[in-house]
Amino acid sequence: MNRYPVWKYVVIVFALLIAILYTLPNFFGEAPAVQVSSSKSIVKVDATTVARVQQALSSAGLTAEAVTLDGTSVRARFTNTDTQLKARDVIQTALSPDANDASYIVALNLLSRSPAWLTAIHAGPMYLGLDLRGGVHFMLQVDMQAALSKKAESLAGDLRLYMRDLNIRHSGISRNDQVIEIRFRDSQTLTAAKNLLTDQFPDLQSTDAAVGTDYVLKANIKPEAARRIQDQALKQNIVTLHNRINELGVAEPVIQQQGLDRIVVQLPGVQDTAKAKDILGRTATLEMRLVDDSSEGRAAESGIGPVPFGSERFLQRDGRPVIVKRQVIITGESLTDAQPGFDSQSQQPKVDLTVDAKGGRIMRDTSRENLRKRMAIVLFEKGRGEVLTAPVIQGELGNRFQISGSMSVAEASDLALLLRAGSLAAPMEIIEERTIGPTLGAENIAKGFQSVAWGFLVIILFMGCYYMLFGMFSGIALAVNLMLLVAVLSMLQATLTLPGMAAMALALGMAIDSNVLINERVREELRNGASPQAAIHSGYERAWATILDSNISTLIAGLALLAFGSGPVRGFAVVHCIGILTSMFSAVFFSRGLVNLWYGRQKKLKSISIGTIWRPPVTGKSVSASTGKKSASLK
Repeated sequence: MNRYPVWKYVVIVFALLIAILYTLPNFFGEAPAVQVSSSKSIVKVDATTVARVQQALSSAGLTAEAVTLDGTSVRARFTNTDTQLKARDVIQTALSPDANDASYIVALNLLSRSPAWLTAIHAGPMYLGLDLRGGVHFMLQVDMQAALSKKAESLAGDLRLYMRDLNIRHSGISRNDQVIEIRFRDSQTLTAAKNLLTDQFPDLQSTDAAVGTDYVLKANIKPEAARRIQDQALKQNIVTLHNRINELGVAEPVIQQQGLDRIVVQLPGVQDTAKAKDILGRTATLEMRLVDDSSEGRAAESGIGPVPFGSERFLQRDGRPVIVKRQVIITGESLTDAQPGFDSQSQQPKVDLTVDAKGGRIMRDTSRENLRKRMAIVLFEKGRGEVLTAPVIQGELGNRFQISGSMSVAEASDLALLLRAGSLAAPMEIIEERTIGPTLGAENIAKGFQSVAWGFLVIILFMGCYYMLFGMFSGIALAVNLMLLVAVLSMLQATLTLPGMAAMALALGMAIDSNVLINERVREELRNGASPQAAIHSGYERAWATILDSNISTLIAGLALLAFGSGPVRGFAVVHCIGILTSMFSAVFFSRGLVNLWYGRQKKLKSISIGTIWRPPVTGKSVSASTGKKSASLK
């Protein structure tokens, strides 16, 4: 009756092993570290950078526990924060002597001390939020008017192209903020332009008026289209920030929308606000322009003449100057994909580019008119432009074309990565910044851990005193529930915050409810005269429906918080929902396995240790009550 088949015990043992393995990394703690990342697209972080960091530390007499190359960054781990701060200054001076033109970002960080064998099975600790780990918090305001102006400029360019293709003659197209003005000499051309707007530009609404001898058509963005453009701009900025910060790998970032036009950026583990601003300043703008191949442009490129009017001077990746025209052909906004590959004929590395329909039309017209001329791809970072590459236009281009030439496989991959990173759809400014020190984070961790630990101990003590051995089974199941909860959060690489720790403490109280229901149900069966084995069986079977109903209703509330909440509320909801699921496994499946293992093989079981059982008085009969192992023997 009360025996588990072998496969159920195998499931329990397997779950415990997985829980132990993925909980262990949280006990090793974190070590202070210094992380070195590239500040410029043309600067690479590789084994040479590792050697330079090691040499700088050795020259300063500083010892690092380990200096490793992790993806696109170098991480040096130290034993204490004092050495970490000294190492940061030494590495900064060695790698970037000129603070105004730093090639590397040297930031403070925290790294897990987990052993290599745990890391090999992808067992890592939970990420700690800003309130537990310390770090920097920014709130950025997105300039939505700039996004609308940028869209209006793009629409004005499209209008110019369409009118040229349809041979609709005009006296000029100008833009005033989000209003596009087009002048015509006759009413027939005005009517043709209005029809064009209706057919091809559904986002624009127009009005027309006669001004002197001319006709003026004014077009502006519709309110519903403006809201859509603003929403898209905000989402694109969030994606771009994710791309840039994830490439740097400084910390586990939190980047999320707040309100209609604000973005919250949290970088746990980063203590230097200036460095964090540098990270945010990495957002770049990509532009494609024609190279000035005139005699004046070539002379300026050789350094023997001034830069021609209407052109600019930039440097290539190898340091050679390039004279580029100011007129922008397309921007990174038109680029939809960039992938490295190999040319099928020459077998040389290449980058395949894909642009949208508008960009494809512009590239087709531009390439047709500028065959055998060079086109520069310019990346603007921190207000400075650098030419990534300047290939020669070999034929008519369209929506898909490739960049090939003298570049290695690694350079092709880097170029594709930079091109994919995208640009900001609208400028942003920091309106709030906050730094939380690691000391405060450590205090929050200590207080949160104490609250969970004391809550756990008090529950165990109460259950042991009130339910005796069954209370101890409930306590072991509660410990397993806590371990499973931590293991699942670690496997999901969830970010634990103070609200999350509060949800952990709440999960303990809610998880023990299931065991209380089971224990009281077993007592009720014993009071009704059932044998101990039958009471155990009926107690678990009949309590399951109540446990399921109560947990589902609580889970619905947690899912509502997860769906409609934000920030700390979502963090609370995640831990809360996972805690409900793990408690159902531990309180019912695991605890019954313990009870079956202890009592299930006793065929002639006379009593169980489940505390004091009070039997209601019966007229004419005496009632006795006992505790301990004889408490279930009613006569």
